[in-house]
Amino acid sequence: MSDLGSEELEEEGENDLGEYEGERNEAGERHGHGRARLPNGDTYEGQYENGQRHGQGTYKFRSGARYIGEYNKNKKHGQGIFIYPDGSRYEGEWADDQRHGHGTYYYVNNDTYTGEWLAHQRHGQGTYLYAETGSKYVGSWVHGQQDGAAELVHLNHRYQGKFLSKNPVGPGKYVFDVGCEQHGEYRLTDVERGEEEEEEETLISVVPKWKAIKITELALWTPSLPQEQPPTVGAVPEEPPAAEGMAEVLEEAQGFGDFSDLEGDFLKPGEEDVTMSDSHEYRPDEFRYDPLDNSNANFEEEENRQSETGE
Repeated sequence: MSDLGSEELEEEGENDLGEYEGERNEAGERHGHGRARLPNGDTYEGQYENGQRHGQGTYKFRSGARYIGEYNKNKKHGQGIFIYPDGSRYEGEWADDQRHGHGTYYYVNNDTYTGEWLAHQRHGQGTYLYAETGSKYVGSWVHGQQDGAAELVHLNHRYQGKFLSKNPVGPGKYVFDVGCEQHGEYRLTDVERGEEEEEEETLISVVPKWKAIKITELALWTPSLPQEQPPTVGAVPEEPPAAEGMAEVLEEAQGFGDFSDLEGDFLKPGEEDVTMSDSHEYRPDEFRYDPLDNSNANFEEEENRQSETGE
C-alpha cells in the first residue's frame, strides 16, 4: 500500500483558502455548489453549507488519491468511495472521516474484503477473498485481525473452528468434498527460529499445529424418510453396509486432491486416538494475510486538516 505521509502534503494556511468559484449565502460563506482549488494543489467540487463541505462532493489530492461521496461538516460521512494512489479503493460507509459500517476494500493484489468496519479497521463479520488461491476467510474480525468463529474455504475442503489473532486455535474440523470430516484441534507450539534469523537472543515464535482425533462421515441434514414396509415373507434381509465402507471413501480421499493440511493416517469412523503423533504445522503463508493499509488513512486525516473555515 502507498505510504505517502501527511508531512508530504502542504497544509492550508489560516488566511489562504485558495481559489473558489460557486454559490455563497448572505453572510458570504461558501454555500451551495462550488469548486475550490487549495494552495497545495488539491481540489474539491461539490456541495457546501455555511462554509464547510456538506453533502455530495469530490475531493482530489495532488498525489492522485480522491474521495467521491458524502460529507457532513467537512468530514466524510455516509456513502463514499476512496481511491488511493496505489490503485486500491474502499467503497462503503463512512462516519466521522473513517471507514465505519459496511463496505468493501479492493486491494492492489486483487484480494477483497467485504464486511463490517469500525474506525478504519475490519471489525465484526466479514469475508476476505484471497485472489491468488481462491481461498476465503468467512467469519469474525476484531480490530483488523481474524478473531472468533470462522470458516476457511478452499478448493476441495474447508476448515471450521475458532481463530485468535489470525491463527486457528482449539477444537475444529476439516470438511472434505469427498464425503468425510476430520475432527481435531490446533495447539500452539513454540518454534525456535534458525541462526540466520537470530539477532542477539534466541527468538521464539508460536505456531499452531493440527492434532487429528477422529474421522467421521459428513454431518448432513436429510429429510425424514418414508416408513419402511414390512419385509415380504421369505425375503432375505439385506446386510447392513460394512463398517469398512467409510474407510474406502477415506482411501479415495487421500488420492483425490491436495490434502497438505492433513498429515498422518486417517482414522475409521468411531476410532479415536488422542495420542497419535501426526500433526500439522500451520503455515501462515498458506493463507496469505495482507498488511492493512493504515498508511492510507493519512490521506483521510490530511483532508480533514484542509477544511475551509473562511471565505
